[in-house]
Formats: sequence, structure tokens, C-alpha cells
Amino acid sequence: LMCAAGVGGGLAQTGGSLRLSCAASGSIVVRGATGWYRQAPGKQRELVAKFTADNSIHYADFVKGRFTISRDIRKNTVYLEMTGLNSEDTAVYYCYVNKVGVDYWGKGTQVTVSS
Repeated sequence: LMCAAGVGGGLAQTGGSLRLSCAASGSIVVRGATGWYRQAPGKQRELVAKFTADNSIHYADFVKGRFTISRDIRKNTVYLEMTGLNSEDTAVYYCYVNKVGVDYWGKGTQVTVSS
């Protein structure tokens, strides 16, 4: 999985916005369970947002109303639109795609929010 932070390389100011993208390829497709986790320094990896296998969307409480997950099946890409960023959103963000019960992970992209 190829993850990218879009324009700006993952840097944003408090209150700013950033868009992450994660492109899958080959036999790995974003049609089923897929989503985003993040891991801040010294903390455990935590779920940010995901599509479940039945196409429901789930958001962590701390991003509701600020982040939006979406996907483009034709481009085989999943996105995370982040708005209202704050310093607590600083973390490495990882995308994953589940295929037949196995999670395939992107290598992560750094998001840094500064005041």
C-alpha cells in the first residue's frame, strides 16, 4: 500500500486541513474493510476511521465531525480528509486493507500539526 499525505507533506497548522491518500494495487482492493489508524509518540496505535466489511463507516470519537473517510474504487484508493487539526492529531497515520481476514498495512505517513 502506498500512502501519501498530499500537498504539504504532512505538515499543517492548528485549525488547518490535510488530506491523506492510500493507494492499493494488485490483488489488494479497497472495496471491503479498510481504514486508517494512527500512532503518536509513546502511545499505542489507535483507530481513526474505517469502512467495515458491510460498508458501514466508523469514526473514533476524537475525530467525529472533523475527519472524513472516503474511497474511490476505480482508483483503488482510500482517503482521509482531516480538518480542524490540532496538536493531538500529530502522529504517524497508517492505512490498511483487509483481504480474506488478513490486514495489509501501508508504511505510514507522518502528520505534524504546529501552532
